Amino acid sequence: MNAKANTSPLAENRVEIYDTTLRDGTQAEGVAFSLEDKLQITSKLDELGIDYVEGGYPLSNAKDEAFFKEVRKLKLSHAQIAAFGMTRKKGVAPEDDTCLQALAASQAPVITLVAKGWDKQVKNVLHASLEENLRMVADSVKYLKRKRREVFLDAEHFFDGYLANSEYSMKVLSAAAEAGATRLILCDTNGGCMVPQVESIVQEVCQAFPGLIVGIHTHNDTGLAVANSLAAVWAGGRHVQGTMNGIGERCGNADLCAIVPNLALKIGYDCLQSDSLKKMTEVSRYVYELANLNLPLNQPYVGQSSFAHKGGMHVHAVSKDSSSYEHINPELVGNSRRVIISELSGASNLLAKSEKLAMNQDKALVRKVLNEVQDLENQGYQFETAEGSFDLIVRRFMGHYHKFFDLDYYRVVIFKTLNGRPISEAIVKLKVNGQPEHHVAEGDGPVNALDTALRKALQHHYPAINNMALVDYRVRVVNSKAHTAAKVRVVIESNDQRHHWGTIGVSDNIIDASWLALVDSIEYKLLAEEEASDKKK
Repeated sequence: MNAKANTSPLAENRVEIYDTTLRDGTQAEGVAFSLEDKLQITSKLDELGIDYVEGGYPLSNAKDEAFFKEVRKLKLSHAQIAAFGMTRKKGVAPEDDTCLQALAASQAPVITLVAKGWDKQVKNVLHASLEENLRMVADSVKYLKRKRREVFLDAEHFFDGYLANSEYSMKVLSAAAEAGATRLILCDTNGGCMVPQVESIVQEVCQAFPGLIVGIHTHNDTGLAVANSLAAVWAGGRHVQGTMNGIGERCGNADLCAIVPNLALKIGYDCLQSDSLKKMTEVSRYVYELANLNLPLNQPYVGQSSFAHKGGMHVHAVSKDSSSYEHINPELVGNSRRVIISELSGASNLLAKSEKLAMNQDKALVRKVLNEVQDLENQGYQFETAEGSFDLIVRRFMGHYHKFFDLDYYRVVIFKTLNGRPISEAIVKLKVNGQPEHHVAEGDGPVNALDTALRKALQHHYPAINNMALVDYRVRVVNSKAHTAAKVRVVIESNDQRHHWGTIGVSDNIIDASWLALVDSIEYKLLAEEEASDKKK
């Protein structure tokens, strides 16, 4: 495959990355993000250096509409927010079209319009004439341009349409380009195209529209989404759309966790922001956790086993020359080498996670923390989204930790009458600064009741906890083969006006796992407050 001449107005070596995890990703079976999830993922994608984050379709549901209001409060350093929607309906003027009105009202600086790029779809799905479809595209782009929005066009089913009637598919692109669209994105919506087809067609489109940026949006129904995306760039495309971990409808979307490292490390394109590729593994696992999906161990670049070596000549060779069985240095994507039968891996990850450990420079201390983390992980703990609990482990080993209360006991009961809804009641008895505290609270569920009772017991002694809130609660079974006796992992997300942190608890009792995560969350908050106060003195 020979490199093609770049006809894009972008710098020759630059490729834009457009993430659609928050829309296309949520179409995956079993995936649903809360509003808070979507905002947190947006912040993570911004840290990663993603150029465009597609927040959703503001007309589709109240959550997506709320996202575009709340996301304006985030202090993003790089990413631009895009809203997704359709061209105007057949026979409806743009100013009367509810979709276009919702897109404009979202105040997103970028609007991505999806339009039919296949004459068959125009006739059989839209039941519109081919000329009407072109007018729908042009009118919609012009309307949003008048609203001072940058407009991208996603040409749906473009490759199938091009193979059936290339003249018409190109007319769809021309209608958008002439109306002011700045990106023409070619979609392999059914995910059925082969690599040579994609490469050839993208090259022809780039040559036909030399002043515009041509993009690619592929699905993985043939397992070629990543390869087709790379072929499109090789052919002159300079805009790639995909999702984190490739999550999406049917077989998924193109996986940005593979595309970006391939572009940056294998071909030499400029993607993301300087040095941000090292956050790829962290963000990948963060999205998995919020999506409540298991991490595929063998996922390229970011999988837990991507750079794992077990016994025999592999371990012997890697210890002498890592390139003998690793195609890149795993640290380039924020991953780490794992030598399964030894203790040679993991310390660099701990140092990267903890500024306290990095500044201490005590190798023996790092080893102790590492052993503790490994022991806990064997019990079902995972710290990718539980930075608060990890910080407490480090503090304990460094002697920077102290308890804020001693538990006497807690008790949680659930009352349910024949025709009534269940009522949860929690009782917590503690000793705080030598004083007994005995409180009861009701809640919407047992964890909410336990949280409320614990706060009642502590708030007079530590008023800072009134400024923190529990914003998410997730449960996952650790050893499912044990059925109802299985261990569970509870992850709690909390925040205050300045920070967001996660904590974790693991137990064969879901209430106790929740208690462990709740206590960690409060202790992390209070220790952070003490540390901030000491710095001011």
